[in-house]
Amino acid sequence: MSYPPQPAPEQKPAEAKKLSGLPPIVVICGSTRFMTEMNEADLRETAAGRIVVKPGCDMKSPHALRSDPVEAEAVKARLDELHRAKIRLADEALVVGDHIGDSTRAGIAYARSLGKPVRFTHPEVDPDA
Repeated sequence: MSYPPQPAPEQKPAEAKKLSGLPPIVVICGSTRFMTEMNEADLRETAAGRIVVKPGCDMKSPHALRSDPVEAEAVKARLDELHRAKIRLADEALVVGDHIGDSTRAGIAYARSLGKPVRFTHPEVDPDA
């Protein structure tokens, strides 16, 4: 007896979503200096019937989590890994803002490496355009 091939790890969330009938999931990417714009994008995407995941921490504003530089770097590393997980979960990425920094550029490259469509609120900042 043979079994069908198992999906690759990055395919498993997509298969589960298809089976459960979940609406499309969009991950919002961009610098946390654009948190206001991200919240607006969240509202619009949600109103359009999509599940939205986005950065939950504003690393640009002062906070006790970032008061110790060593701990701040560890928090940033954990948040970067968490954001990559959100990209894997999502069906597509929406890049918010008129500036693309190193972290956002890495997120875009990662999403595209997984075959995820990437949209931009400001298409002129697409690093691959």
